[in-house]
Amino acid sequence: MDSNILDKVMELAMRAGEAILEVYEGEEFDIVTKDDNSPVTAADLAAHKVLEAGLETMIDGVPLLSEEAAIPSFDLRSQWQRYWIIDPLDGTKEFINRNGEFTVNIALVENHIPVMGVVHVPVTGITYAGLRGDGAIRQDKNGHRNPITVRSMQGRGQPGRPVAVVASRRHGAGAVDELLDKLGETLGEVETCNMGSSLKLCLVGEGEADIYPRLAPTMEWDTAAAQAVVEAAGGVVLDINLQPMRYNTKDDLLNPYFYVLGDQNFRWQELLS
Repeated sequence: MDSNILDKVMELAMRAGEAILEVYEGEEFDIVTKDDNSPVTAADLAAHKVLEAGLETMIDGVPLLSEEAAIPSFDLRSQWQRYWIIDPLDGTKEFINRNGEFTVNIALVENHIPVMGVVHVPVTGITYAGLRGDGAIRQDKNGHRNPITVRSMQGRGQPGRPVAVVASRRHGAGAVDELLDKLGETLGEVETCNMGSSLKLCLVGEGEADIYPRLAPTMEWDTAAAQAVVEAAGGVVLDINLQPMRYNTKDDLLNPYFYVLGDQNFRWQELLS
């Protein structure tokens, strides 16, 4: 994979972020409820339009799957070996609540594996990007880039070095609380951070958190880009059977419950199985 493509995708994500901010910084915006009861705003649609136009010519013959467009049948999708999957505005509820925790997600999936991912945060201007086999980076609003990697679990749980768990602000709280109790009993000191959107995966990817348990529903466009970042940074995203999470393998696009893990050498298997 040409790393120049990654640069172009990052630039495209930032342009979509600008389209989102035009709506976000306005006084009011309309909210429509879709058939699945999820909200959509003019910002979602504006970002989709930017991404669709940009990705259409990025790599010849690569189809696009977007939260904000009609979903092709699995008969058609099952023939795809390579495709783009996007969430033009991940965290629409965070957008509506104006807390800044929403992202633009773009991933390239090859043979069910996200091999390239870009997660852009419009409000802060930060962009996370990962390319399978080539590492992951964090770019600030001024364009400065630094490589990111997951962190070691060695010494975590001791006083002053808590195991950092990142969790959803709204979903799966009961199951996560049970897991937190188990981690606390086994590992010692544990701290949690609640956050919206795919930023939770990126925290693991940049070594600011150790584990993100997602024990509530998500869609494939919610996770593919950030999974690519995490895995390029040395982490892993596993389903609850501790198998790698894969994409476009069935008729629906609902993810299984999953764990995002930083240090792959840690004894997660015995704690989570």
